[in-house]
Amino acid sequence: MSKDRPRSPSTPHRQSQGGKDFRKRVQRSKQQGETPQQTTKPRDGNPSAKPCIILKAEREKSLQRRHPWIFSGAVECIDGKPASGDTLPVRDASGYFLAWAAYNPDSQITARVWSWQEKDVIDKSFFNKRVANALEARRSLGLLPSPASGGGVGGEGRGIDPTTLSLTLSREREREQNSGNGMRLIHGESDGLPGLIVDKYGGVLVMQLGSAGPEHWRETIADILQELCAPVCIYERSDSDGRELEGLPKRNGSVRGTLPEGVEVLENGLRFAVDVAAGQKTGYYLDQRDNRALTGTLAAGRDVLNCFCYTGGFSLYALRGGAKSVLSVDSSQEALQLAQRNVELNGLDASKAEWQCADVFEALRKLRDQNRKFDLIVLDPPKFAPTAAFAEKASRAYKDINLLGFKLLRPGGLLFTYSCSGGISDDLFQKIIAGAALDAGVDAQIVKKLHAAADHPVLLSFPEGAYLKGLVLRVAG
Repeated sequence: MSKDRPRSPSTPHRQSQGGKDFRKRVQRSKQQGETPQQTTKPRDGNPSAKPCIILKAEREKSLQRRHPWIFSGAVECIDGKPASGDTLPVRDASGYFLAWAAYNPDSQITARVWSWQEKDVIDKSFFNKRVANALEARRSLGLLPSPASGGGVGGEGRGIDPTTLSLTLSREREREQNSGNGMRLIHGESDGLPGLIVDKYGGVLVMQLGSAGPEHWRETIADILQELCAPVCIYERSDSDGRELEGLPKRNGSVRGTLPEGVEVLENGLRFAVDVAAGQKTGYYLDQRDNRALTGTLAAGRDVLNCFCYTGGFSLYALRGGAKSVLSVDSSQEALQLAQRNVELNGLDASKAEWQCADVFEALRKLRDQNRKFDLIVLDPPKFAPTAAFAEKASRAYKDINLLGFKLLRPGGLLFTYSCSGGISDDLFQKIIAGAALDAGVDAQIVKKLHAAADHPVLLSFPEGAYLKGLVLRVAG
């Protein structure tokens, strides 16, 4: 036995015997021409006599590094006939336990890990603890109030004397004015809950199920969120394109409670109307909160161009920050209408705001041909490369818009450029932008590297969680 192979702390001899049985079954299935899904179930009495995932030899290394995804190419066979979403033990080619994972036969990611501990039981108590841990992590960062304020996102304050409650709620209102009442409560793999996203907009939670595991536990997760957060509504936005890759139908609607007629999020003193039911992602881009604030601090006296502006997040910060003018471009008329409403909500000077409904690529070329110039440009496009397979095509699109952005900047101007594509690494993104600057004939300096806000943590063993990357660049005078 290899010395570097982890031995299960429990019943090592029986585990080893199970491993021999696994190898025999795998060899027998190959000899009989069976597919992995046809492998027979272990006979009764085997300590591993339940459906399980058996990896190919030497394909356990990523799991030993605690990467939570198991791709189909690493799987030797599925022992038994589990259903999509079932929790299965994952074992190496010799039968040693590696993890508990949610199975999906319809995805290139065959399984996503719930736990690395063999003793864990994946049940309501397990999910309750994981959700509670995610909430506590946000509290420790000052993003969520303590349970003393009522324990719920709606701030209802159960079982607290009136004087204490009044003081607590007053402090909570002050905190919301200073930071906000919108945040990501659960960030998928990085919070130990693969495929589950939960965003908070005041008293409304938006739940997004992106894989078979949370889909299987949908009602349990909703119950836990209701118990721990006491929202006025839990709304499901499981309607992303990624659901199709997982073999899951799209779904959109209230899970608990009734969605209020108007939903707003307060962010650093600015109010934003949020289209929970039909807006992009879960209705708003919470991940850009800190980057929007930075834009606001640098906008004073500048002519600003905000591309792919959606509902005007960067635009509002620039207007409040004292921008001389702000041109906002997006291809959605509905988004622009909501952006203009957001300007009104905050009492900002609408005369300094110009709105253009157009394809951004075409709009940038027209602005170049018109010889328009700006002092600060924001490029925050949609996801061009959901996976690495799209990286080449996406690279051309990123280079195109950034090349045009550089040409539209005045000397000394700032370019805030972003990629939310998981298939584009930080290094590749920087190389693309460098190539765009070279072709534009400008010298540009990296002033700051940007990422998502603190409520979007990145698990060290899951670098894919760092999907948002950004650069602040200054064009030399």
